Amino acid sequence: MEASCSFRTNCLSPPIRSLPHPLFTASTISISISLHKFPNFGSSLRLVRRRSSCLAFGSDTLVAGSREVVSRKDDEVGDLKSWMHNNGLPPCKIVLKERPSHDDNLRPIHFVAASENLQAGDVAFSVPNSLVVTLERVLGNESIAELLTTNKLSELACLALYLMYEKKQGKKSFWHPYIRELDRQRGRGQLAVESPLLWSEAELAYLMGSPTKAEVLERAEGIKREYNELDTVWFMAGSLFQQYPYDIPTEAFQFEIFKQAFVAVQSCVVHLQKVSLARRFALVPLGPPLLAYSSNCKAMLTAVDGAVELVVDRPYKAGESIVVWCGPQPNSKLLINYGFVDEDNSYDRLVVEAALNTEDPQYQDKRMVVQRNGKLSIQVFHVYKGREKEAVADMLPYLRMGYVSDTSEMESVISSQGPICPVSPCMERAVLDQLSDYFKTRLAGYPTTLAEDEALLADSNLNPKKRVATRLVRLEKKMLNACLQATVDLINQLPDHTVSPCPAPYAPSLK
Repeated sequence: MEASCSFRTNCLSPPIRSLPHPLFTASTISISISLHKFPNFGSSLRLVRRRSSCLAFGSDTLVAGSREVVSRKDDEVGDLKSWMHNNGLPPCKIVLKERPSHDDNLRPIHFVAASENLQAGDVAFSVPNSLVVTLERVLGNESIAELLTTNKLSELACLALYLMYEKKQGKKSFWHPYIRELDRQRGRGQLAVESPLLWSEAELAYLMGSPTKAEVLERAEGIKREYNELDTVWFMAGSLFQQYPYDIPTEAFQFEIFKQAFVAVQSCVVHLQKVSLARRFALVPLGPPLLAYSSNCKAMLTAVDGAVELVVDRPYKAGESIVVWCGPQPNSKLLINYGFVDEDNSYDRLVVEAALNTEDPQYQDKRMVVQRNGKLSIQVFHVYKGREKEAVADMLPYLRMGYVSDTSEMESVISSQGPICPVSPCMERAVLDQLSDYFKTRLAGYPTTLAEDEALLADSNLNPKKRVATRLVRLEKKMLNACLQATVDLINQLPDHTVSPCPAPYAPSLK
């Protein structure tokens, strides 16, 4: 059962979009909610709508313009760990410390550190289930939770909606200390900045040339679709709310507010393994974002009997930041989900999509042959960091198949037991030239060169978002350059360089 690696009211005049994003910014409609100490999302929400022109912000944070004004009252209340101990957290071997923010206008970031020297195998902490937020806990009915997550609405959307309403409670909410901590983090991971899902259009331009930019826009569209389905919570779980008046979510919260909360939950949610569907996504105080993610770590938050615990995978000295595994994710996903890029990520990869030409008279035969060899008519090839030569070698048989035009040659391929097809010198040159041109075209799509990226990263005053974006595109370019070099090396190994590439009217496409 393991996890891989994911409010005082003020009247302000600026529109929501002009404001920086605290994690759970309140909406333009104020809602008063009465909840029990241990609220159940389904049975304890009491919503009374009151239209207002005010913007409601957190009791601990007021964001206006580009400055963050911080109330000191929170220091009197006590920190997250104290609240957890008061509510059932057993003695543990961690302490909360802080490091400076990238932005001088923002408060320092808290992080989990060892409170004493630890050895591999030590239990750093064990958070009881009473302090863990899951859909089962939020909705109070596992069957309802499972129904929701199989009908267009994700666990993240439900959890985000829950915390948005809980934030409305302010200090009356049982979860106030945890929400306050999430708000302090402002969607920032321990290693970098907030997800590019919250970047401006100008900031997204830092990712020009990278397929990650399209991924960000696609994910943002997905969040919008989820927002449009939020009312499903009320319509599908109506029996849980029938005795209470309430506002439907899309009236209570504007899309931008939901998007900020969704991204915040995305940055800290833990994916538990070998648990019921309604418990697989969990928000664990002392977990991310207070824990730093690492791609080469083996430690994971694990569901045990009645708790979620962390067993460390390496020695730590007292005061050192504790890390957990983020799962087998490429850097593009790490940036979108958690706002950082890992230079040593062995799971980092690029995608090359090849497709057989559907207008080829022999398309069906070629499709049959590639499927027989474990490939598809539209095939995705993964180029992993440090294994670029292997990736190129994996693509070549597929591309060669696309270049076969002679019927007798195709019959020979069909009768063979492997991905074998006749390769003439001119065909091989054509295949390699197409691959080489493809990598050159992708590299040309970036507005900067590798040398220019290095110069940017050497600037200590570089904007944090631009820095993390530059690190990402630099790593992508290194992989593309390695693929190009591997292809050029194969061209140089051809016995006769005077051979012209064969014409290929039905060559496969690459993108």
